[in-house]
Amino acid sequence: GAFGEDAMRQLTAFAERPIVFPLSNPTANAECTAEQAYRWTDGRAIVSSGSPFAPVTLDDGRVLTPSQGNNCFIFPGVGLGTVMCGARRVSVSMFDAAARALADYVMNSDDFRERG
Repeated sequence: GAFGEDAMRQLTAFAERPIVFPLSNPTANAECTAEQAYRWTDGRAIVSSGSPFAPVTLDDGRVLTPSQGNNCFIFPGVGLGTVMCGARRVSVSMFDAAARALADYVMNSDDFRERG
C-alpha cells in the first residue's frame, strides 16, 4: 500500500496520536491495513478506513478497533459540498479539506477524549 512502514514510523516522531485514513476501496486496495497502522505506530494511530477492518489485538494485549469513515463522513460531505458550491470538479484539495475536517471532529469528540 501507499502508506509504508517507514512513513508510518516517521508520523509517530511528529504526532503523539497520528491520524491514518486508508480510504481506498476495496480492502485489497487500501493504503495500509488497520493492523499495519496500529503495529507500525506502536498502537498510537487513530485509524478510520474506507473498508471494514477487524479489531486488532496488539502484543501487549490491547484490542484496537478501527472506524470506517468514508461512507458515512468523507464521501457524503464532499458530495454535498460539491453540489452546494456548484463545483464542476472534485479536486484533491477538497478531499484534503474533508480529511482535515474529519480529523478535527474526531479529535474534539467526547468519544475520542474518553478513549484517550
